[in-house]
Amino acid sequence: MPTPAPRQHLPVHSADGTRLHAEIHGPPQAPPVVLAHGWACSTRLWHPLIAELGDRLRLVCYDQRGHGRSQVPRAGGYSTSALADDLLAVAEAALEPGERAVFAGHSMGAMTLMAAADRPRFAARAAAALLASTGPSDLPRSSRVFPGAARFPRAGRLAHRAMLTAPLPLGPRTRLSRAALRYATMAADAPPDMVEVCAEMVHAVAPTPRARWGRVLAGIDLDRALARLEAPTRIVAGSADRLTPLAHARRMARLLPDCRGLLELDGIGHMTPLESPAPLARALAELADTHLAPRPRQESA
Repeated sequence: MPTPAPRQHLPVHSADGTRLHAEIHGPPQAPPVVLAHGWACSTRLWHPLIAELGDRLRLVCYDQRGHGRSQVPRAGGYSTSALADDLLAVAEAALEPGERAVFAGHSMGAMTLMAAADRPRFAARAAAALLASTGPSDLPRSSRVFPGAARFPRAGRLAHRAMLTAPLPLGPRTRLSRAALRYATMAADAPPDMVEVCAEMVHAVAPTPRARWGRVLAGIDLDRALARLEAPTRIVAGSADRLTPLAHARRMARLLPDCRGLLELDGIGHMTPLESPAPLARALAELADTHLAPRPRQESA
């Protein structure tokens, strides 16, 4: 998959001083979309969407703390509040004063939007939102990665919690490790090149930040936060998602104050931006067309 060249690299410092890597793609006058990736991913998650939308939208993406080129935070720097702080720091750095944007998140990135929902600064910036492949609570209990989790819920919950929180090195990327990762996160017919991108991202995250974020996810409860996300919001979910099954998306649609539709992608797994970028791109373009307008061009002197 070609690597898109950012128009601008943007160093950002969050509220606690954690340094974040952010980048901007697309025309400077285009409507802005801020993208937050999920657990054990990086800005690479958005490359297929950038290929689809980079000529018509201004796409701001960043590495979550402890991921990609962003700094690994101190031991106390792992929380949903920190995720919200980082999102707002990136938005303030990338957007013009008073400018509004569409905010989109995948998995933990969508939880980032939920965590920021009650922040006045987020409400002032968010013209619309998109939540992809995510859930607001009960992740270990509801996941279906381990066979038999539905029949033996206690054992399934313990196994899924261990998967999230174990601070173990993943070792080399092999045919077996790729097959396991495909099974856990993607559909059986996911393109091999996208499986490889997924494997590279997951293996690039150090064990300690991966496990500490996994502990946050294992205990996350954002139901009330989701109910405060007042921006017009679309939900996208894959029917073959084992990590955050489709039941999450349907419950989120009922909790949201202004849900503008649930797009169910048949046969698609958890990694929707890699497996099925075109429907996500269309949904983002529709939100931008409906809720944003291009900035007026500056007249040359």
